[in-house]
Formats: sequence, structure tokens, C-alpha cells
Amino acid sequence: MIENKTMRLTVGGLMLALGVLLPYVTSHAFGLQGTTFLPMHFPVLLAGLTCGALYGGVCGVLAPLLSCLITGMPPVYPMLPIMLCELAVYGVLSGLLRSKTKLNIYLVLLIAMLGGRFAYAAAFDVLFYLSGSALKALTAAGAVVAGLPGIVLQILVVPALAVAIGRIVPRKGAAA
Repeated sequence: MIENKTMRLTVGGLMLALGVLLPYVTSHAFGLQGTTFLPMHFPVLLAGLTCGALYGGVCGVLAPLLSCLITGMPPVYPMLPIMLCELAVYGVLSGLLRSKTKLNIYLVLLIAMLGGRFAYAAAFDVLFYLSGSALKALTAAGAVVAGLPGIVLQILVVPALAVAIGRIVPRKGAAA
């Protein structure tokens, strides 16, 4: 976990920028579907794991919101509110569990991912109820199945990146 406030802000800002940029680039440059590879999830999880719950949560809310405003993706309804809930939980849980427990980083990641998917399901259910069943979005189960390649990549890549960022970023009080 990054202790230096300036570095947390810098890395958190970088993760937010990547949260907006990665989905756009992977979609347009490589034709990869966001629902399959989940490119916005990577930087949000990394923000939580490296910068803490506050930065992870802020990144989880702002990344889909800014992406929607700048690129039009995710669509305002129904995916934006669902992703806001899901990614905010990803960021907060990964940050809280990483900083407040001695759990293995893989276990922290898995719990955060499960929590985010539960938030996805809850937001979906609320929107489904409010819309009178006229909702056209992936169900929570459908989202997990569609996103399996991205989930596997997250498990393989995110912990290694979080550890690498922790090693690269100077410690509190260390000369930059």
C-alpha cells in the first residue's frame, strides 16, 4: 500500500485515467468487447490495492462516469448505474481488505471481485424492479459468464501489477 499522500494521488489519478482510456483503446484498437475483457475493472482494482479504499472507491465511481461522458460507454442506462455500483465496491473492498487485514492479495482480490458482482446483481435487481422488467442488460450470472476471460486475466495480472507498483513507488519519507 502506498503511504505517501502525493504518490497515492498521482497513482490514483493515473488509474482513473487508465480506467477511461483502456476500454476505449481496447475496443477501438483491438476490437475487444468490454463485457468480455473488463478493461475498466483492472485500474479500479489496482487503485484500491495500491492507494486504499478512498482512492479505489473514487476511481470506481469516476471511471465509468467520465468514460460515459467522454466516449458514450458505458451507456447511461442501464449500464452506468450498474457499473458505478460494481466498480465502487471493487475499489473500496480491495482497498479496505488490503489495508485492514493480513489476507493474501489473491484472497483480497477474489473477495473484492465477488463483492463487486454482488453489487452488480443488486443494482440490476433494483433497476429491473423500477423499470417493470423492461431492462435490457446482462444479468449478473450472464455478466460473470461473458466476463470470464477478463476475470481470469484480473486474477493473473492485477496482483502482480499491484506488487510491482508497490515496489516502484517510493516509501513515505523516502527521497524521490
